[in-house]
Amino acid sequence: MTTPVGDEVRADELAMADRLGMALVRMNKMHACVAAHMSKAGLDKASFVLLANLNQLGPSRASALAEAVFSDPSTVSRQVATLVKDGLVERRADPEDGRASVLAVTEAGARLLAERRAQRNVALARLFTDWSPQEWTQFIEYFERFVGDYEKALPDFIAESGLGPRSEGEK
Repeated sequence: MTTPVGDEVRADELAMADRLGMALVRMNKMHACVAAHMSKAGLDKASFVLLANLNQLGPSRASALAEAVFSDPSTVSRQVATLVKDGLVERRADPEDGRASVLAVTEAGARLLAERRAQRNVALARLFTDWSPQEWTQFIEYFERFVGDYEKALPDFIAESGLGPRSEGEK
């Protein structure tokens, strides 16, 4: 899957990888700033990641949600408890096994996600006002491809780095 650093990777490829890596560091720094502001508004980044993933998955067991966000079940359980307390997530009987429960996004949780998505979309649209539609489309296509490849590579990357699953919903 990934190529070990060494003779197999050319110097120009490593230089490009370094440029991308540094751009990702800058983007992560900005994302951390946004996450800090979200936390002040009452919803921390980890909780938002769980809520968004649960919304995408549909009603799910906590173990499936933990797997989806590359986290451990005990961390997810603590974070979900807050989401339940805040009325953004509810526990329901598992239709396949009434002894177990599944987590589901409530109407309030879905509204919050829709509001945040709309805010994000307006902010992103403003960011691209100086880009032509062709440039914007091409960037989105490449970025979607990059994110898809990154998602596929992530389990191997984590295993190779010796880090194991990350807590707090970080990937």
